[in-house]
Amino acid sequence: MDTAMTRQMYKDMGIDGKIFDLGEEIAFRLKDRFEEIDRTAEYNQLKVVGAMQKCRASEACLYPSSGYGYNDVGRDTLEEIYAAVFHTESALVRPQIACGTHALALALAGNLRPGDELLSPVGKPYDTLEEVIGIRPSRGSLAEYGVSYRQVELLPDGSFDYPAIRSAINEKTRLVEIQRSKGYLTRPTFSVQQIGELISFIRQIKPDVICMVDNCYGEFVETIEPSDVGADLVVGSLIKNPGGGLAPTGGYIAGKKEYVDNAAFRLTAPGLGREVGASLGVNQPFYQGLFLAPTVTAGALKGAVFAANLYEELGFSVVPDGRESRHDIIQAVTLGSPERVIAFCKGIQAAAPIDSYVDPEPWAMPGYDSDVIMAAGAFVSGSSIELSADGPIKPPYTVYFQGGLTWEHAKFGILMSLQKLYEKGLVTLPE
Repeated sequence: MDTAMTRQMYKDMGIDGKIFDLGEEIAFRLKDRFEEIDRTAEYNQLKVVGAMQKCRASEACLYPSSGYGYNDVGRDTLEEIYAAVFHTESALVRPQIACGTHALALALAGNLRPGDELLSPVGKPYDTLEEVIGIRPSRGSLAEYGVSYRQVELLPDGSFDYPAIRSAINEKTRLVEIQRSKGYLTRPTFSVQQIGELISFIRQIKPDVICMVDNCYGEFVETIEPSDVGADLVVGSLIKNPGGGLAPTGGYIAGKKEYVDNAAFRLTAPGLGREVGASLGVNQPFYQGLFLAPTVTAGALKGAVFAANLYEELGFSVVPDGRESRHDIIQAVTLGSPERVIAFCKGIQAAAPIDSYVDPEPWAMPGYDSDVIMAAGAFVSGSSIELSADGPIKPPYTVYFQGGLTWEHAKFGILMSLQKLYEKGLVTLPE
């Protein structure tokens, strides 16, 4: 297609010509990087299709169940497929899991008992887990049930503090929770290889400890998952990478059967576990979303790399930087002021297919210790595999961009975020 036609379409959609040109220059530089992302997606696509074929997914698997959900062949086969994809003994994949935080809370509460200690060797967990653990007091927290908590801070360069981890592990340490992605921090996201090295180190100190990985935002970014390098449990949300943008809700827990079953008993009730839980019509989008997940994740990953390079060009600090290897789909951009964070998010919202006319504003969102702004005009409410951006309104005023069901939409959203900054005089474009 004639570039002039595309340029005019961007202009009609509100993008200044200078911003379009800058975007084209950045995208051209990234061609080799994008080809590498596509090769990973191809491998992961074959892995998913292979798992579906191995587990004999059929048309009957797409039908819904109701009531108790006994003998739901689609639900049970999908869980076999997730176990095959993640190379684990078992998996729990349910619409009754409301979100990623819920999935993590189930895995923790199902496998910890009064007197046990939970250890985070990677510093502070994501904000919403603070109340689950009891770092911030909350009704029903692990602390209320007699589970203690300890964390080891990362070193200044973002690497693991191995001597401190060795000192922190004790006779009460039952479960180690490793958050792969950065959350609302500007630390590096850990590669699967790094996670494997950490797990190996921990196992040398205490072989029977449960190693659990919060895998949110990391699925299908690499060709292997934390379960391939020793994790006993991997946990995530279906409205992030593995749902492929089609899953309307849900979460997953994959790992050793004993630990997955423990989480299932917490999800439903002792004695019932995974035997109940109707699929209620979500089997088809769960299956199709997983099928699409590798390529959808690749589109989001391209968007993250593009955003890093674009905002780095403008002089902003970005994590990861424009050249680093990628291990999740989140791109942190430190903008330095609340006005810039708000303008960035307004741009992402303005590029959305749904609710593009809405202006997002910071608010006191449950589970966070400061006002948070979230932009996401999504087909699935809160879906962060779709084009979205959010951030706490507190120093250093960093925004976290993720998602885009296609690379083309991610690109448009990033350019629109810059457009809003430019219109308000909050950024200077290069000459």
